Amino acid sequence: MAMRYLLGFDVGSSSVKASLVNADSGKCVASAFFPEKEAPIMAVKIGWAEQDPNSWWEYAKLSLKKIMAESGAKAEEIKAIGISYQMHGLVCVDKNYQPLRPAIIWCDSRAVPYGEAAFRDLGSEQCLSHLLNSPGNFTAAKLAWVKENEPDLYNKIYKVMLPGDYLALRLSGVANTTVSGLSEGMFWDFKENQVAKFLLDYYGFDQSLIADIVPTFSEQCVVSEAAAAEMGLKAGTPITYRGGDQPNNALSLNVLNPGEIAATAGTSGVVYGVLGDVNYDPKSRVNTFAHVNHQADQTRLGVLLCINGTGILNAWVHRNITPGIGYAEMNDLAAQAPIGSDGVTIVPFGNGAERVLENREIGCSVNGLNFNKHSQAHLVRAAQEGIVFSFCYGMEIMQQMGMDIRKIHAGKANMFLSPLFRDTLAGVSGATIELYDTDGSVGAAKGAGMGAGIYKDANEAFASLEKLQVIEPDEKHRAEYAAAYAAWKETLNKNL
Repeated sequence: MAMRYLLGFDVGSSSVKASLVNADSGKCVASAFFPEKEAPIMAVKIGWAEQDPNSWWEYAKLSLKKIMAESGAKAEEIKAIGISYQMHGLVCVDKNYQPLRPAIIWCDSRAVPYGEAAFRDLGSEQCLSHLLNSPGNFTAAKLAWVKENEPDLYNKIYKVMLPGDYLALRLSGVANTTVSGLSEGMFWDFKENQVAKFLLDYYGFDQSLIADIVPTFSEQCVVSEAAAAEMGLKAGTPITYRGGDQPNNALSLNVLNPGEIAATAGTSGVVYGVLGDVNYDPKSRVNTFAHVNHQADQTRLGVLLCINGTGILNAWVHRNITPGIGYAEMNDLAAQAPIGSDGVTIVPFGNGAERVLENREIGCSVNGLNFNKHSQAHLVRAAQEGIVFSFCYGMEIMQQMGMDIRKIHAGKANMFLSPLFRDTLAGVSGATIELYDTDGSVGAAKGAGMGAGIYKDANEAFASLEKLQVIEPDEKHRAEYAAAYAAWKETLNKNL
């Protein structure tokens, strides 16, 4: 039988990863990422973060070359391409589709005043009921910064796009985008089910700057002759899916329906849940976007909780409290302390302003430390518990929006490698945790299979998704977990 492969790209801020998936078995046959060390982020001023869009193309090319050599696959055997990408970035191109400036990426904060001004001038009711968020620091606000501060360059812009839109453009020579992408940039009006004209008018943007809209799962464009020659692909290969990294991570874990939850816990932590009704947090502490399977006649919204101080706190503890031992040994050490860490609580918000705290920057604090009683083990456990408690604090907001959190899907990576972290999250939230073997580029490849009609639905696409472990809530210690969480919240409220 002829081989059929699906190609997925994941455009991150640290690298671009490519994966090749056997369409029939659903198994990943090869993966690679470039650069092997973290990609540079340009910070000309404090709070700025930019990357050259052309570098994503080069990294994609190098990653693809490696997986094609490793797998022995032929270009004509690739039947569809999917793209995942870092969310909220701004790429500005001219009429020749050349980037006019470096991309302003997700962690750049220069546009905050522009989003805050729109929220104030247009009113919270207008913004939240139509955009489901404050305009914040998202793509539209970034474009407003360009318009005011680089007017000559702004006047040359032909289209604005997200990082995934740009990679698709380079592959195809066609500029288009999706409703999911527009919603993460604050360009989509959920009440009117169209581009958010009121926000464009407020900022003075011409609607022609918005690329054509295509369905998330569809033949969006095809690989051009020029890109095929440069990348070693076959001209005409369809690009049939794209999604922002967090919606795509949820897709990778087959999280598509109301009440389902996906979580990641790397440097920062994300809990991403699916809503079946249009809703938003009135304080905009969590963000609501169109999920990859959102349609006009089927509401599927992704509610995103982001905690900045997650793995970065765990790494700080490892580096400064337990130097010289591995993470697994550190986790074993933490397990020597009891639930609640004998009264030590750590508030983990030491990595900048936290949206879940209404953009306050309160720093990280260690509370209740007794020099005669507490040890390394207590501090390590308190750090991991503090991270879990911050997740649960945000999940309570999601529950107030109508989300019933009973099961959490996650990849077995980063903080989810820690048994203590997993057990504490299950114990406090009361949710079952299921760990899977997958990643964003593999999810993008399977999304491409759905968009190309190779898979009839998500169940078929993810039938091969390997469940590695299930963690059930420990009912025997439920009261102890609840008491520890209550003590942590009391400490947090004092800090606030």
